[in-house]
Amino acid sequence: MVNIMAKVKITQIKSGIGYPKNQKATLVALGLRKMHASREVELNPQIQGMIRTVEHLLKIENA
Repeated sequence: MVNIMAKVKITQIKSGIGYPKNQKATLVALGLRKMHASREVELNPQIQGMIRTVEHLLKIENA
């Protein structure tokens, strides 16, 4: 059985400076270390939770 997960492109559009440590760590865990850095990730419950934590710092697009 093949399970096809949706992919999304996330781009950091706002700096993590001035936000709590957990939000900064979430950006790093998502692989976003610089402003305007983009990454394509498979959407699973763990990634969805991470995105929800820092969605005010990200732009999310369908990949």
